[in-house]
Amino acid sequence: MKQQQVDGEKLLTSLGDKLGAVRGRLTPNAEMSKITWFRTGGPAELMFQPADEDDLSTFLAALPVEIPVLPVGIGSNLLVRDGGIPGVVIRLSAKGFGQAEQVSETRLEAGAACPDKHLAAKALETGLAGFHFYHGIPGAIGGALRMNAGANGVETRDRVVEVHAVDRAGQRHVFANAEMGYAYRHSSAPKDLIFTRAVFEGTPGERGEIREAMDAVQHHRETVQPIREKTGGSTFKNPEGTSAWKEIDKAGGRGLTVGGAQMSPMHCNFMINIGSASAYELENLGETIRARVLETSGIRLEWEIKRLGLFEPDQLVQEFLGVMV
Repeated sequence: MKQQQVDGEKLLTSLGDKLGAVRGRLTPNAEMSKITWFRTGGPAELMFQPADEDDLSTFLAALPVEIPVLPVGIGSNLLVRDGGIPGVVIRLSAKGFGQAEQVSETRLEAGAACPDKHLAAKALETGLAGFHFYHGIPGAIGGALRMNAGANGVETRDRVVEVHAVDRAGQRHVFANAEMGYAYRHSSAPKDLIFTRAVFEGTPGERGEIREAMDAVQHHRETVQPIREKTGGSTFKNPEGTSAWKEIDKAGGRGLTVGGAQMSPMHCNFMINIGSASAYELENLGETIRARVLETSGIRLEWEIKRLGLFEPDQLVQEFLGVMV
């Protein structure tokens, strides 16, 4: 039997009365495999689902500073390692953070737990153009804000006006677009921030044209991406001047399998769980692909999938390229 490396019951007991004012839900040894789209990985030592922004702030202010905190979204581009995640995982609930609403003629506000495609739907409902790309991104707004999610030639930084967040000490912040430090699939905002909501701006448009743009996004996804598989979306970022899938294909990575993990034959920059793959097998496959592309093209692919947590003691990390941290 494999060894579990986290003990949520012990952590929860050690916190005692420190979290007495918290209203949200605390779950020890939360099964991350139930929320990640890969459907694999170890448990979170303790998961907290705050009731609202006030509750999140109260929790973080009360939580001892030595306990690590890690926010996660809906699990779409997340690979949790088999040893689990130590400390506290924050998962914003749909009830408290999942809404999208119109706040002015050209602006929408969305909570960090609002799925990207729901924001696109709200924009369609209100007749605001420029949000169609979100219809094809399988994530939530919090992740989009952190990694400047984009598709079809549009990125989050093209739409966002201001971002609301809470830091590790429970203090609240509001950032303008220019303060987020956006670049391709990247934001330089402090890593300890937990984004809670954001305001976006579009332009008035014809609903029929907006619907057509969304339909085109959906058609593209259905015809070239394995969206019905257990996948995390694009595995690697596109290198400058080329596409990750082209380099993977050139290196013979299309359909490559490690255990229950496979690079999709349909789109070889999509890693899929074809059975009961462990997180280790998935990450091993990804690192094998990186090594092959480095050897073939001299390009070191960067992971777009977020890999979190601990390896189990019997897993040989040295088999990889030495960048699995």
